[in-house]
Amino acid sequence: MRIAVVNNFFPPRVGGSAHMSASLAGEYVAAGHQVLAITAAYGDAPADEQRDGYRIVRLPAAKMPQLGLSIDFDLSFASLKPGNWRRLWKLLDEFKPDAVHLHGQFFDLSWLAGFYARRHKLPVLLTIHTLLISENKLYSRVFRMLDAVLVKPVLKYIRPRYVILDKLGVDYCVERYGTSDANSEYFPIAVDTGHFEKPVTKDVRAELELGDAPLIVSLGHVIPLRNRLPLIESLPAILERHPGVRVVIVGRVYHDAFLKRAEELGVADALVVTGAVPKEDVPAYFAAADIVTHDLNGGCGTASLEAMLSGTATIASVTEDNYPGIELRNGENILLVRPDDAAAVQETVLSLLDDPELRERIAQRESAMVRANFGLDVVAEEHLRVFTKMVADDDVLR
Repeated sequence: MRIAVVNNFFPPRVGGSAHMSASLAGEYVAAGHQVLAITAAYGDAPADEQRDGYRIVRLPAAKMPQLGLSIDFDLSFASLKPGNWRRLWKLLDEFKPDAVHLHGQFFDLSWLAGFYARRHKLPVLLTIHTLLISENKLYSRVFRMLDAVLVKPVLKYIRPRYVILDKLGVDYCVERYGTSDANSEYFPIAVDTGHFEKPVTKDVRAELELGDAPLIVSLGHVIPLRNRLPLIESLPAILERHPGVRVVIVGRVYHDAFLKRAEELGVADALVVTGAVPKEDVPAYFAAADIVTHDLNGGCGTASLEAMLSGTATIASVTEDNYPGIELRNGENILLVRPDDAAAVQETVLSLLDDPELRERIAQRESAMVRANFGLDVVAEEHLRVFTKMVADDDVLR
């Protein structure tokens, strides 16, 4: 098959969506298929390159201005640049895809490629990575309006088959886009197991001068949906029992409420904020950690699953039925807390710091669970099975 993979986010941009789309593209190639990846320009990344056996084309893009709002995020839109419609369609005409894999339901490149696919009667898979939700009532209303007025009509025209990653995504897509079992696949986030079999690239503890201090790592961009506040709120009690604990926050800070709260609680000295780090350095941060906790506002994303895979005790905040078909057992093969519950974070962290044997036992079970259910090879095989069926099914193309 010839598969076009389209995502505004793609490496060297960091983030779960970027890495997942690139990793799946690589797996498609390894399975004998041809891949064209189309994305938005980013930094000094080449406009056109061959990597990992496939071609990556980065279209010129306009960067969204940072307005100082709590929903600011590093977004780029290719549709705002003159000529990109023609560039994109020409690329697809030349590549002649049998199927299209879109990542992100509200990205303009997904829409443009989706229009092309619909016009040319090509089967489309659309992976839903990010949900347009917010605890802020104003933002929530705006997001609902955008979903209803813009996103849903576009998706109704494109008619993709949805790839939904977890229970929260299922509930969201049913409500916002009218999805059902008839037009959806429930695949979990794909984790590149091979990336964590390589030797670590650096000694994080030495570089950050942390010594042998108990270390909590929290890796991922700081945004309102992952604000780190439950972790900060739990720190006073944690530091009272384990005064040497350090917390390393890894990722771009788009929402700094956690820093202000740390100052108010007098725990700012326990924090180290690194900013974003290259993908190849991520295993080193997990290897240095005693505990990883990133998703505390509701979720268990790529960073948390990678941390579990690495063999580090990891705390997340989903329900045991979060991944359809995958059995999670709190305290056995995963560590779960209620969303936005600082007291639960405190209790779980202290139990792990107090009992290193328990921490190691659960960490190994988490690793085995992720490897068996979220491994990139396993998830890619499921995607390819669906692509094969869709390409062979004439009804999908009508």
